[in-house]
Amino acid sequence: MKNRFALCPIFSVLLCTATAFSQSNGPEAQPALPYSPSLDLSSMDRSIDPCVDLYHYSCGGWQKKNPIPPDQTSWSVYGKLYQDNLNYLRTILEQAASTTSQRDAVTQKIGDFYGACMDENAAEKRGISGLQPELDEIARLNSVAELTHLIARLQLTFSKILFDGGSEQDPDNSDQVIAGLDQGGLGLPDRDYYVKDDAKSKETRDRYVQHVQAVLELSGDSPGTAKANAQTVMRIETALANASLTRVARRNPYNLKHKMKIAELHQLAPAVDWTAYYRDASYPKFETVNVNTPDFFKEVNVLLTSEPIGNWKTYLRFHVVDSESPYLSSKFVQENFDFYRKYLRGVSEQQPRWKRCVSYTDRNLGEAVGQAYVAHVFSPELKQSTREMVLHIEDAMAQRIAQLDWMSPETKQQALIKLHGIRNKIGYPDKWRDYSSLTIVPGDFVQDIQRAHEFESRRDISKIGRPVDRTEWDISPATVDAYYNPQMNDINFPAGVLQPPVYDAKMDDAPNYGDTGGTIGHELTHGFDDEGSQFDAKGNLRNWWTKEDREKFDAKTKCVQDQYAQYVVVDDVHINSALTLGEDVADFGGEVLAYMAWKDETKDKNLQPVDGLTPEQRFFIGFAQWDCANERPEDLRVRAATDPHSPAQYRINGVVVNMPEFSQAFSCKAGHPMTKPPEKICRVW
Repeated sequence: MKNRFALCPIFSVLLCTATAFSQSNGPEAQPALPYSPSLDLSSMDRSIDPCVDLYHYSCGGWQKKNPIPPDQTSWSVYGKLYQDNLNYLRTILEQAASTTSQRDAVTQKIGDFYGACMDENAAEKRGISGLQPELDEIARLNSVAELTHLIARLQLTFSKILFDGGSEQDPDNSDQVIAGLDQGGLGLPDRDYYVKDDAKSKETRDRYVQHVQAVLELSGDSPGTAKANAQTVMRIETALANASLTRVARRNPYNLKHKMKIAELHQLAPAVDWTAYYRDASYPKFETVNVNTPDFFKEVNVLLTSEPIGNWKTYLRFHVVDSESPYLSSKFVQENFDFYRKYLRGVSEQQPRWKRCVSYTDRNLGEAVGQAYVAHVFSPELKQSTREMVLHIEDAMAQRIAQLDWMSPETKQQALIKLHGIRNKIGYPDKWRDYSSLTIVPGDFVQDIQRAHEFESRRDISKIGRPVDRTEWDISPATVDAYYNPQMNDINFPAGVLQPPVYDAKMDDAPNYGDTGGTIGHELTHGFDDEGSQFDAKGNLRNWWTKEDREKFDAKTKCVQDQYAQYVVVDDVHINSALTLGEDVADFGGEVLAYMAWKDETKDKNLQPVDGLTPEQRFFIGFAQWDCANERPEDLRVRAATDPHSPAQYRINGVVVNMPEFSQAFSCKAGHPMTKPPEKICRVW
């Protein structure tokens, strides 16, 4: 069960096993990642005035050179780096899969997992048979009482069947892990798809019902039966969606805090035998569970008492097959692609099998793959230089907090305590995850996937009642992303996002601070945004603001929210700026901090123009080029409903219009689109 409040993805095996891997498959056997500079002149379009549109001035050339590949939902600097990483990991995994002798335990697991995934002939022969034990169990259901037992077992190996259960940090005592329950059970990307009345939402619901019918037919239903059963699935999911919290409501952590005893949970949803549920899923003994969304579980109770058991069998059968379709034979893979990527996201071609298999391996065995990855690409010098940049930007934030004219001394003191309490995680975990209890069998991919899912579920459940492990990471070392976790009060920068062109050790400080420096500042700012600011230095949900300071903060972020609400995502769809507020404020605050830190770090240096661009211009172009992107309208529509980040061009232009330093760097005049009147500039940090 993932942390409820982990913010901004900005888009134990012993350490000696990594050494063993690098000795047997040393760095000299591995080609380097492709190099792209963090500021690329060829990515610019100098026919565009930066004072009119910095984003397209900086990225227009990149957009022309980088059309969206037919197997991608969008294409960006981050996406391209991710694909470079996939290629790099492919070599590691193919070596691990082809070598069957003298492999350490880590190499064996990642090699056998990847090799099983690549065995397409085996997948075709097995068809749906890998799911037959679960389908047989569903077919034998006779009552709702039996349903509780089965859901407990299914949730160990499949997606959020009906609801989500597992562990989470105690919102009142972040040093402890408690049990948690949350909403789930939907097949569409968000609850809004079920409840909105616009024409596109209705079309999507119709297309989803067709998808459900197709999956059920592939599973053995006749066309007529599958059609009727698809309506049953849609009816149940619509009821669940209506009882689910919106993404905006979930941004308030107090909306997700409902701690109760097991007896109270039985009263909330008595149709579920919670004692049996927790026993069958092998939970440790506990007294308190946080029910994130009580109204959702009230609706679950209503549905369990009103829907016939036959309807639940249909619902479970669909979700088991649909969740595993990407790993089954080609007809299931194709149907899954046709709806989730082709229809919803606008992708025209399926990714080649090797890409999918590399992604699945990294997703399920991320820290095993990561050991080999960091041994090749992440030097101690790179880790140290990144850490130094983090410390410079933290210093800038401390200065900024001290200078704020709207924050009282009392709140400033608490803010500085929180800032100095942030844990910086750079590159990879201090200790690697122990996969020794996970069995990977060559040539048995569906079962390998299920065993990997169960391994992770049991690892999560086993945390309940134990102290929080603050060294733990939520993403793999090869991930091209970063995040801040307010309950951990830490920022996490994996090795995958600290590679060129995002972080370029060969380049001068200006674009590096504009790019990676802004990302570091972005993550730091999340500790003080509309959501993260409600957690204290230890990660406890506690108000440390004065009432007056909170009101001033809300007024200042309202300026940002109103600005972004004017931007159009696609067609007539505007940014849901209540959903994107935290990310928009972090984008803005992060770049302000990065600029301050860069100026302070280089104050004694005699910086000169490079390639006709002043250092200040290079800073802002470096900032803009981190998010060069081309985006499909279908994908933009999905992201408008589900993504807390604004589209790429607004993550750049929306920031610099609030930074007078930008207008000075490019000599922009009053009235230029990238220059706001002073009285309209949004100022938060």
